[in-house]
Amino acid sequence: MEDILDLYQKQYCRLYPVICLVMDNLNTHTLASLYEAFTPDVARRLAKRLEIHYTPKHGSWLNIAEIELSVMTKQCLECRISSIDSLRLELAEWETTRNRNQKAVDWQFTTDDARIKLKRLYPQFKS
Repeated sequence: MEDILDLYQKQYCRLYPVICLVMDNLNTHTLASLYEAFTPDVARRLAKRLEIHYTPKHGSWLNIAEIELSVMTKQCLECRISSIDSLRLELAEWETTRNRNQKAVDWQFTTDDARIKLKRLYPQFKS
């Protein structure tokens, strides 16, 4: 964690004063976790720079992305890869094979379901 902080402060802090994080709604994904990892002054300084966006609890598109990343990790990244060029080659070959053998996603959540379940997210107009 300290390595990431050091890298950010030395190379990216001026270029990217605000960091946008997209996180799921797991109970550990809070600013409080910064205070567990860093001293209070460092945690507060980092927290001020974060713009956090939480994904919907029923974000099925995110689940699919997470599944793909998990498959990629297990099939392609679990072994030691000796160089960046080898990594790029491995990932390109994996991607080509994965795309060639792709499976369709059977979406269960319809627009009508969304209008009912996500009603609170729609704007309210006064008549």
